[in-house]
Amino acid sequence: MKKPSTWRILLYSLMSILLVMVVATVWGSHYMLGVSLGDLSGKDINARRQLLLEESPEVVAWADSLREAQVMRDTFMTTSDGRRLHAVFAPADSSTKSTIVIVHGYTCNYLSSLKIARMLRDHLGLNIFMPDLHGHGLSDGDEVQMGWKDADDVMGWLPLVSSLFCDSTEARIVIDGVSMGAATTMNVSGKNYPRQVKCFIEDCGFSSVWDELSSELQNRYGLPAFPLMHTASYLCKLRYGWSFSEASPVEMVRRCKAPMLFIHGDSDDFVPTRMVYALYEAKPQPKQLWVTKDTDHAHSFRNHPEEYERRVRQFLKSAGVIDTLQ
Repeated sequence: MKKPSTWRILLYSLMSILLVMVVATVWGSHYMLGVSLGDLSGKDINARRQLLLEESPEVVAWADSLREAQVMRDTFMTTSDGRRLHAVFAPADSSTKSTIVIVHGYTCNYLSSLKIARMLRDHLGLNIFMPDLHGHGLSDGDEVQMGWKDADDVMGWLPLVSSLFCDSTEARIVIDGVSMGAATTMNVSGKNYPRQVKCFIEDCGFSSVWDELSSELQNRYGLPAFPLMHTASYLCKLRYGWSFSEASPVEMVRRCKAPMLFIHGDSDDFVPTRMVYALYEAKPQPKQLWVTKDTDHAHSFRNHPEEYERRVRQFLKSAGVIDTLQ
């Protein structure tokens, strides 16, 4: 039998290597998409409540007391594509036209917003509205939307928010979010939101889904963006209708003319601190920036509660959401 020539051996070897690389890339892209968008641990209300009970029993007691008094209540919305979304709301103790929509982070649900909601309601006198994002809490959904399509869902809640506590023409709305909720908030800021929305607060949001996932790919696995990010983004477009590159809060804030407060921990390595500077630079005036010292991801309020409250109060006064007497 005639032996294959050297060039044929080389060709077959290269083709085998290429095939292995293609298969590994496709498998890796599916795995990456599943890890990034398939974590629905935020649907487990009981687990989140237990965690909150261990960390902050006083916050659970506060929320339970409001529920028992029927002050804190649930509401649901059905979207145009048939999804059922859940939210929780509570009026302030004193009548006010100002309401803050508090958007939770990645794989969380409205319960993770209760700590800051307590401060915003009881200390700053705001009505509170806390939605469960798609795929989280009691809301329908089989994947995480990374704040991109979530912005449309938050927009869908705004007519109800405007009319819950006062005449809708007089409502003053703040949209506030942490981490992925902050990305959602910034994505809303670039849309044609109603005039009742007066300002935005984003706490440790990422500049784009591409930036965030490529950063995690490097930090967790030591891998470069190419080729997994490109193929996973393409799969996301095929499966969910959006790509990593188009889901870009930094581009959305360029369109925002309302005031925005940017908050970020100086030691954040999950959503790297450098991202907040790009976001702040992109946002037109008016805007404010507070980088908190010795703080990792999503812990600015925990580490600096008094300063956090003071700065948020000052920002909301400057935006005309609360008056100088509050």
